[in-house]
This record gives sequence, C-alpha cells and structure tokens, in this order.
Amino acid sequence: MEGKIIAEWDKLRKVVVHRPGIELFFGLLDPSGSLYERAFSQNLALKEHEQLVNLLSNDCGVKVEMLYDGIAKRAKGGRKRKMLESAAFSSIDFVGTESEVKKARKEFIQNLSSYDEDYLINILLLMPRLILKKSRGIGSIHLSVTERDPLSNLYFMRDQQLVTDKGLFISRMAKQQRRNETRITSMLWDMMGLPVSYKAKPPATIEGGDFFPMGDFALIGMGDRTNKNGILQLMEYGISTPEIAVVSQPANPLIPSSYRDPMFDMHLDTYFNVAGKELAVGSETLLKLAEVEIYEKKEGRYGKKREKTNLSDYLKSKGVEVINLSVLEQMSYASNFLCISDRKILAVDSSAVIKKTAARISKLADEEPKHYGPLNLQIRRDYALLSQRGTTFPNRKKLSEYGIDGISIDLSNLTGGYGGAHCMTAAIYRN
Repeated sequence: MEGKIIAEWDKLRKVVVHRPGIELFFGLLDPSGSLYERAFSQNLALKEHEQLVNLLSNDCGVKVEMLYDGIAKRAKGGRKRKMLESAAFSSIDFVGTESEVKKARKEFIQNLSSYDEDYLINILLLMPRLILKKSRGIGSIHLSVTERDPLSNLYFMRDQQLVTDKGLFISRMAKQQRRNETRITSMLWDMMGLPVSYKAKPPATIEGGDFFPMGDFALIGMGDRTNKNGILQLMEYGISTPEIAVVSQPANPLIPSSYRDPMFDMHLDTYFNVAGKELAVGSETLLKLAEVEIYEKKEGRYGKKREKTNLSDYLKSKGVEVINLSVLEQMSYASNFLCISDRKILAVDSSAVIKKTAARISKLADEEPKHYGPLNLQIRRDYALLSQRGTTFPNRKKLSEYGIDGISIDLSNLTGGYGGAHCMTAAIYRN
C-alpha cells in the first residue's frame, strides 16, 4: 500500500522527488547559511538530478513522481486548487502601513484565480516578503520584494516525513531554514490521498533521514535534527513496530568534544544504511560510539528496556552484518545510498566526491588546526589508501562478495547541499 513501509530492503516501487528550481538559486547565494556543505554548479546539479530520475525510472523500475508537477496537475480546480491558493496566500508577508497592507492583501486575493499553478507553487518555494512604501505620485506605491527562508533544501525529500507501518508521520524540521518544507509536501500527500498517522508538534523535532524500518524493529536517530520529544510522539502516534532502537548521534572522535560539529553525521543515514536483509553499510567507528536505548511495545505502549548497548552490538544481536566504511568514504556520502531491493542499491559515486571532501577538510584544518588537524590527517591517509586501491564505494570488490548490485551515480554537485541519493528521495511504497 502506498504510504506504508515495513522494511528498508523491500522492493522500492514509488518515490517522490523534487527537481531543484528557483529556490536553489537563492540557496547558493549563501551556502553555509542555507545549510549547504559547499558551493556548486546549479546547471550541473540539475543535470545530475535528471540522471537520478532516469536511473530510477529506466534502470531500477521505480515509479518517480515530481513534487512540483504532482501538485500542479492535481490543483486544476475544486478543493485542491483552493488548497494551493490558500497556502500561497499565507506564504506571502506583506509589510507596510495598515492601509497599504490591507489593500495589497485584498488585491492579491482578487487576482488569485488569474494565477496559474506554477506561479502559486513558486510562491510556496520562495516565501516572498512584499515591502510597500509610498512613492511620488498620487496613489503610487513603490514595491520591494525579498524572500524569507526560501525552501532551498526541499530537494532533500527524505526528511519531511517518516514512512512507517502506520503511514506518513509528518516531520517538524529542526532548522528554521527548513521549517516550512512540510507545508508543501503535506499538500501533495493530501492530494495523493496517502495515509497520515500524525503531524509532529512543538517542542518536537524529527526528520526522515533519522529513520529506518527494519521489519520487526526500527531504528530512529536522536541528535541535532531529531529530539527525544519527536521520538516520543512517533512512539505514541506514528508506529506500531514491536521494537524501536533509539540511536544517539555519536561525536566524531577525531574532532575535540568541545568543538562538536553535528553536520558531519547530522542524520543516521549519513553514517549508516541498509543494503539488504541482515546487511548494512556504515562507519564501524561511529556505530560503536552510537549509544542505543531499546524500547519494546507491550499492551499498546512502548517501554524502555534496562540494558544499554551501542549500534554496532545491537545490529549484531539482530543478525545484521556491517560493511565498514573509511572516514573519507563516510564523509563523501558512501552510506547515503538508496536501497532498491534486497542487496541492490543506487549509490553516490564516492570517487567523484572524495576530492571535494578532502579539499574542504584540508581548508578547515588550515584555518583551525587544533579542531580539524587530526581529522585532516586521517582523511589524507584514507585518500592515499583509496587512491592506491583504485576503487571507492560502491565500486568495491567486497560488495560483489556480499552479492550487492551497486549502481553508481555522479552526484558531486547535488551532494554539495549535504546529502546523497537516500536524502533526495521520499520512498512512499515498498513491498
């Protein structure tokens, strides 16, 4: 059933993606302020996204729906058109005197029926602010337009929801830059008629990149993007899996604890992923440092078990084997692949990213050697080893030994936004 997923390795049937649009232009004006890792080419990023869609559709047999087109084609009239008009109107901030704002609002409402669907969707993407000032001439108004937190991270479609055995659990994003993304994604889920179990409420923060359904248990990361309250709301309203492992975000041991950088492993899927039934890929170093609390469901409620463990040992207890990643591979999005089916994955070609990652860490180490020197030293070692070996994830001999069919894709520009193929796809149907 669309909108419900039991296990990450089940055959992927349908995903929703968002092809970056005008909002990406604004995001690239200030990459760090937009939560990006680095600047990158907008044109090449769009070509990479097109290739991602083609690979999913043609090589993997996955049905791909575009967020933008999906809303536009459904909002031609009736309730769904009114839904889009209302969302667009509430996305505009009018600034000026009371009379100026009242007049501008009234005029916009009167004009709503004249606007096409694409125009209204772009309003949702840009969150414009209209600054109204009187100018010379009778009744003349000088209009300045700016944007407020454009949805420049929207192409990372994984995070706005968690898809569980009960349906879609709507996220509440941790960062202000992303807080409004669920308004537009939730509109599409409504238009598609997908089951929504709950929408997270303050003070919860919870994001889809921290969640993995694993059949009779599930993993949920807790850290910079997903907090304890978000997990408690998920347990209360959004999932019925017999067991849940809450995984605390580990600190990178190569960076001093006084200078923790959560972006290096912001979500669980940045250092761990599922390649198939009882087979995972991840950074063993981080898995061993990631503390795990186990919750069991009894009589309709989850209760915490007394024993604590770490993610590495917990996976072993479940019979899950882990293929280890080097520090450089992990930081170059090797774990951020998309599982197509049991032991078939669509992965970022790490060879196209490791040079960018190594250069970025080297620059950080030059600027702040005490904080990033040890990490840079390890990155240099990994780079030399990977260069000598001549193969990087997913083009590894070891993967074929495990029967993994690894399809690689160059996402060296799109990953500049801080995510790979897993982050860019909202999986809504597996069976």
